[in-house]
Amino acid sequence: MLNRGYDGQNCSIARTLEVVGERWTLLIIRDVLLGLRRFDQLQESLGIARNVLTDRLNRLVDEGVLERVLYSERPERYEYQLTKKGLDLQIALAALSQWGDDYLSEKPPRLLRRKVDKTPIVAALGAMIATVGAPSTSVTVTT
Repeated sequence: MLNRGYDGQNCSIARTLEVVGERWTLLIIRDVLLGLRRFDQLQESLGIARNVLTDRLNRLVDEGVLERVLYSERPERYEYQLTKKGLDLQIALAALSQWGDDYLSEKPPRLLRRKVDKTPIVAALGAMIATVGAPSTSVTVTT
């Protein structure tokens, strides 16, 4: 975990990593986006230790990324659903997937497609576009 003090840093990336930067966390969010919502489904899909999965799910609920929804009263069972905050991570996951496809994948990339019309989904930042090979001065970050 990163130091939570940030000692004068004003960095949204560092603060975001405090929520989703632990091992397994983004993969849990990916699986929930893909329709796996119950603890056993997530555990089976990821092969993650039950105590680690419990810890990550509790943290994501505490941070407002997931919510627990009762689906069985006897025995009492919950499933996990993404909140708006969690759903808004979809473009970040798409961007990470595209980056992995471009630089780390030995197989052809998997395309994310819209269910409605099957068009590919491409993550793009409209406000910050950098030209490949351009000097770092071509991109400015302002507050």
